[in-house]
Amino acid sequence: MTTLAGKTHLSQGIREAIAILAGDGLLTEAFRLMANRPAIDHSSCDDAVVLDLINEVAHAAGVLGMVGGQVVDIESEGKAVDLPTLQYIHTHKTGAMILASVRVGAKLGGAKKPILKALTRYGESLGLAFQIADDCPECRRTGRLNGQTGRKRPGQGKSHLSFRVGSRGVEIRSRELVEMAGEALKSLGPEADPLREIARFVIAREY
Repeated sequence: MTTLAGKTHLSQGIREAIAILAGDGLLTEAFRLMANRPAIDHSSCDDAVVLDLINEVAHAAGVLGMVGGQVVDIESEGKAVDLPTLQYIHTHKTGAMILASVRVGAKLGGAKKPILKALTRYGESLGLAFQIADDCPECRRTGRLNGQTGRKRPGQGKSHLSFRVGSRGVEIRSRELVEMAGEALKSLGPEADPLREIARFVIAREY
């Protein structure tokens, strides 16, 4: 790897292959770390909880989650995509990983079923809001959902909600989802304020 990294004349194909392998390596490393008790303090968790967390992340990252969503996204390039397909794409991909991060944190904290259910609703809304905002090509120049037209990013042939409802429609839908995320946390009181701030940041962040 050191030899390859030191060369600046690598072909595009080799660079792409190395990038894919780097992703494979990082994904595999994540599961190694989760299973490695000396690396992460699992003292408050029994083995069944650790296995459950690994299963949660694997489900979100694999064919039923992020990978599956990415496949449908790629297959939909250049095509007229209906709203159910768009919904599938948006709720998978990064949205699935955001939901998993919320649920894993809750489980590590020993959340009871009512709290886990509330946080799951929060994570679902947050993940969908993030993916919709992230995929809106008109919103990427300023990084804010303000209805203005900005520069489109590479990969504009992919399916985006903005192509159907416009950037203003994306803004409205994203804000609705952030409100839904906040509503899901209603029973958790002020202790959930950091999570509410994260939801608001999703549609106000700069790129």
